[in-house]
Amino acid sequence: MNGTVTAVSSNGEHSFTKPNRDSITLLAGLGVEGDVHAGVTVKHRSRVAQDPTQPNLRQVHLIHEELFAEVGAAGFTVAPGDLGENITTRGIDLLGLPVGTLLRIGEAVLEVTGLRNPCLQIDNFEEGLLKQVVGRDGAGAVVRKAGIMSVVKDGGAVRPGDVITAELPTGPHRPLGRV
Repeated sequence: MNGTVTAVSSNGEHSFTKPNRDSITLLAGLGVEGDVHAGVTVKHRSRVAQDPTQPNLRQVHLIHEELFAEVGAAGFTVAPGDLGENITTRGIDLLGLPVGTLLRIGEAVLEVTGLRNPCLQIDNFEEGLLKQVVGRDGAGAVVRKAGIMSVVKDGGAVRPGDVITAELPTGPHRPLGRV
């Protein structure tokens, strides 16, 4: 299962969107160098308020570019970095990956930890967008489409155009849950 990096983004300040960069450097066990969410323990404000000692399972946020076309068809305009992701991808089913999948991207290796849990800031970005990225399936189960979260296993540079190779874990696969 392969894909491609279409954009990379980071921000050293708490802001919903992240500016696009020519490249980002991933640091093992920490996240994106210079990004406000990098660290061993949680950095997202709501999680810090709950328990600042929790491990940071949200070091790197990836989102599939195909989502932008999907929400675009509903009248929303979203571009890489707008939803706070660090890596925008194309051609890989991020939401279908199991927990523990290794993503080899550029010089780095990420381990998938779970789904991004979309927050109300998405509606602050564009009113009504939250309902486009989180909803319910036919059985009433919550469906989250705002990307996946990961931790950095091996650091290195990541750039637009880099190939993404997914290495599925051995044994029974656990579906992604929110992290």
